[in-house]
Amino acid sequence: MATAATKTILITGASSGIGEAAVRLFSRKNWNVLATMRSPEKAGDLASLPGVSILRLDVTDQDTIRQAVAEGLAKHEAIDVVVNNAGYGMVGAFEASTAERVERQFATNVFGLMNVTREVLPSMRERKSGAIINMSSVGGRITFPLYSVYHATKFAVEGFSESLQYELRQFNIRVKLIEPGPIKTPFYDRSQDLVSKEGLSAYDTFIAKALPQMQKEGHSAPGPAGVAYTIYEAANDSSSRLRYPINAEAMLTLRKILPDRAVFKLVRTVLVK
Repeated sequence: MATAATKTILITGASSGIGEAAVRLFSRKNWNVLATMRSPEKAGDLASLPGVSILRLDVTDQDTIRQAVAEGLAKHEAIDVVVNNAGYGMVGAFEASTAERVERQFATNVFGLMNVTREVLPSMRERKSGAIINMSSVGGRITFPLYSVYHATKFAVEGFSESLQYELRQFNIRVKLIEPGPIKTPFYDRSQDLVSKEGLSAYDTFIAKALPQMQKEGHSAPGPAGVAYTIYEAANDSSSRLRYPINAEAMLTLRKILPDRAVFKLVRTVLVK
């Protein structure tokens, strides 16, 4: 892999939240940063940061993925690390969802991540070097009410990444999973997709109890800087370590040691008072 001063990283969903924080950190660390986003006009001052290139990439549009990766390779010859960060959360009672909304959630959080990964693998494999860093969540290993479809996507990312690392080890390509707990980002506001269905009121009381508590956890959580530093740690970690939890260790420990019924009761007690 290239020296630290010339390493190149591609980050999806870089216009806000964790992606934006990662762009700023890697720029300060003298990396070449391919900051990709659906709407480059929203890049703000990111475009003026040292080593940062703004590229259009919509993870649900294969043509933009192909073009962004090609532009990055043409400019820097190699992409050392990819951070699959783009994603959002669909929230609400599953019965209120539609097939189209579910497909959109998977298209962004799972299929988009897979498509970006597939596009960068040939160059990494040829160089026998690289790292794929996939943004998962504590929600990829423990569940909370009203996030059933979101959880399904993150459980999928966990399984995909865990299996993929076996295949890529022979090419010296590392796979990493970042697993944040609650983090204060636009995820809890404009990055959420709150579903509802006209005439369906059976879940209203449950939603009125659980959703505000979930939002409160997010709004009072630490910001994305810590996650960005964990991404940086993972990008520079040459070991075979797969998972990097942040602000989630206690929850994951309880999930590991407690039986299902105890975990479910704890979640209900905390979130559905």
